[in-house]
Amino acid sequence: MSDHDSFRPPKAYTSLEFMHSPDARPLRILAEFMEPMHRFKHYNIQDTVVFFGSARTRSPAECEQLAGVNEARIAAEGETEELLRERQAIVSARRLSRYYDDAMELARLITVWSKSLQTESRHFIICSGGGPGIMEAANRGASMAHGKSIGLNISIPFEQAPNPYISRELNFEFHYFFMRKFWFVYLAKALVVFPGGFGTLDELMEVLTLVQTRKVSKPLPIVVFGSEYWREVINLEAMARWGTISPADISLLHFSDSPEEAFEYLRGRLEEAYIHPQHDVFTGRAKTT
Repeated sequence: MSDHDSFRPPKAYTSLEFMHSPDARPLRILAEFMEPMHRFKHYNIQDTVVFFGSARTRSPAECEQLAGVNEARIAAEGETEELLRERQAIVSARRLSRYYDDAMELARLITVWSKSLQTESRHFIICSGGGPGIMEAANRGASMAHGKSIGLNISIPFEQAPNPYISRELNFEFHYFFMRKFWFVYLAKALVVFPGGFGTLDELMEVLTLVQTRKVSKPLPIVVFGSEYWREVINLEAMARWGTISPADISLLHFSDSPEEAFEYLRGRLEEAYIHPQHDVFTGRAKTT
């Protein structure tokens, strides 16, 4: 038998050269659908509360540490232009940092409540984008309550290393933004949007579009946290005045400024829709007994 006769080529799915080629893109997309589905099914994850917000939000403790280092350098080197810019950036970071603690507390409250539910079919698991900032705060709050939490991380050139508070078995790494977005929405039973940048705006507007057009037909309360920030950044009333959205569309959002108020709102909506529903969550028809 010749060497040529005994050669067995590798199976296509074991060939990394092929799997990373443009021709295998549909398989990679399918893998980012099937593998999370397999894991969520294995760990019985059916309901999530999704937190969106800036990866650049620092905790108050981190801000204080940075401020101390900055002031020490200014004392040693003088008020250079670079250090003064750094000081101003820390002032802005301190202003934003309160949302880190608020996100952490809200995630903790939701997790404590979810763990207390006397039902096998409903447990609301905190889900974030898996990175730092608000995402870290959400996973950290769930961890403080000794609950599981999900991190749907994305491979990008900056900012997005997985935070240490995600449950190891529910830590995901995505390449495709649209598959990551699918998993944000598919299991979500509520959404909380903290101050953020382009990514947060993109996520919020996409979900709003899906709800407005009824592509998402399930009850999906959306809490917009930090009214001072959001009313400056987006002017929904102006959109309604211009006629680009209906005035009723504004009611798709609930503005909140405290973890306690946001939690009470979410608990009420989730109990009404999923714990003690009087209507079928998909058809909207009254349930019969």
